[in-house]
Amino acid sequence: MKFSVFTVSTPDWSPEEAARVLSAQGWDGVEWRVIDQADADSPGFWAGNRATWPLATLERDIPKIARITKDAGLEFSGLGGYARCDDHVSVERMLAATAALGAQRVRVTVPGVGESDYRDEFAAARGHFEWVAERAAAHGVKALVELHHRTLTASASSALRLIDGLDPEHVGVIHDLGNLLIEGQEDYLAAFQLLGPYLAHVHVKNVEWRPRSIPEADGSVLWDNHWATLRTGQADVRNYFDALREFGYDGWVACEDFSTELPLEERTRDNLAYLRSVSAPN
Repeated sequence: MKFSVFTVSTPDWSPEEAARVLSAQGWDGVEWRVIDQADADSPGFWAGNRATWPLATLERDIPKIARITKDAGLEFSGLGGYARCDDHVSVERMLAATAALGAQRVRVTVPGVGESDYRDEFAAARGHFEWVAERAAAHGVKALVELHHRTLTASASSALRLIDGLDPEHVGVIHDLGNLLIEGQEDYLAAFQLLGPYLAHVHVKNVEWRPRSIPEADGSVLWDNHWATLRTGQADVRNYFDALREFGYDGWVACEDFSTELPLEERTRDNLAYLRSVSAPN
């Protein structure tokens, strides 16, 4: 397996800093975040993230993205795009940029749940992904749908329903360990087997559930999810990698750690050491 960092999780660093530090630590690659984000008074994961490339200037930035990545000796594990499957103009731009960079794969998002009837949204998304698959093939790249809570594809089963029958050379699934702790958890190995050739990429982060400090008026205790370190969250990370090896997965694993207990540079260094440890055969 090869290990990369999705730069949504490195908000304090400029692209140059991110590439330099990750390369020095021994990471194999980088997954650049691409989105027109909101400004913020200080860098954050989802706003003011300094390691993010704007979608608005993506075509102009392609030579710089390529140079920074290559000069650091890093590979692309893919592009972390946010273009939604029904935004054909933005998806086309992301696919073209992925091809121009030689990044091979790019995330294409799906609608969230609750916007309208799930059945109608899902049918519409299937139609859009048929178009996405055709355009990805035209560009010679692969479009990825992520398993993500509160979306149409929170589980491996739902993602397979969305893309089943489309060409696995040009569409695939990002299996996300942390997201599935929030919604969509299925047995690891069974999920990999279910996805088969559509298992195209892996994201790792971790989560823990904590009870709210103040119970409801009737005494009910409600629980909230919080980001945790890879070592301390509730996912059995070693078992996850055991299942990946048993299935035969040997592709990219991108880390996107949203915990903040450790300073960023120490966090990325420790994550790589931990991932190498748990992914090694017993």
